[in-house]
Amino acid sequence: MKCSTPTEKDHIQLIECPRDAWQGITKFIPTSKKTNYIKQLLSCGFYGIDVGSFVSPKAIPQMKDTQLIFESIKECSNKTRLLAIVANTKGAEMGGQFPHLDDFGFPFSISETFQMRNTHKTIEESYEELQRILEISNKFQKEMVVYLSMGFGNPFNETWNYEIVTYWLEKLTKLGIKTISLSDTIGCSTPKQIKQVFTNALQNHPTVNFGAHLHSEAHNSIEKLNAAFEAGCRRFDGAIQGVGGCPMASTQLIGNMPTEKMISYFTENKIDFGVDVLRFESCYNTAKRLFENYTT
Repeated sequence: MKCSTPTEKDHIQLIECPRDAWQGITKFIPTSKKTNYIKQLLSCGFYGIDVGSFVSPKAIPQMKDTQLIFESIKECSNKTRLLAIVANTKGAEMGGQFPHLDDFGFPFSISETFQMRNTHKTIEESYEELQRILEISNKFQKEMVVYLSMGFGNPFNETWNYEIVTYWLEKLTKLGIKTISLSDTIGCSTPKQIKQVFTNALQNHPTVNFGAHLHSEAHNSIEKLNAAFEAGCRRFDGAIQGVGGCPMASTQLIGNMPTEKMISYFTENKIDFGVDVLRFESCYNTAKRLFENYTT
């Protein structure tokens, strides 16, 4: 699919999300294999890597070794930004102990049901928790990335509209949040909807770095990517082979935007995305073996 003619402002921030890829995998992936995979990804030139989550292992058992992974890669840091999900102040304090961890990712849902499922807090309680985490992020000199999950609708028969999205974006930006990733957690969005949400967000908050975290079925992923790009989004999350999905969202896991499809799209449209393609191909082969061994 062709996008509009690229401009000098079209440099892409591409974030690879192994954390999101393997959080829904039941069979535990050995820490050594995760660590080696992260190290390989670090050689590719991604803008960022979503490494893990400082959350309770009871909630997401696959994430119980996040601290060990960060300890193992502390000598491997380069220009690639490292991100970890923190859902509460305890997780933020844990993440703050790693100087090479650049970004705290906070899952903030505009669905009351999903926020309770995900963090056991209401939306208002989560907003208050975010303010406390912001103080911790400032103490440890971390940047905040807020994921506005269920940003395009939800499966819980709750009211969703553009006004709700606008209301919460306004509140988040007033806290000083500079990066907000608009998230389609269950893959329910349409290209028209994506374009409208990003257009509104970018027009109302031109200084905020808005990202797209779009879970998607394979058949319409490029249409969704194109809609976000055409609206002005330049930060994109993905996972090799489109693996992943949020186990707290629904019983059916809807995978991530496949990184290889995004790379093909940006290559076709002559858009700079900063990733060494040959090294990425090697990572793709590693990921294929890794996911096949632990999802079957």
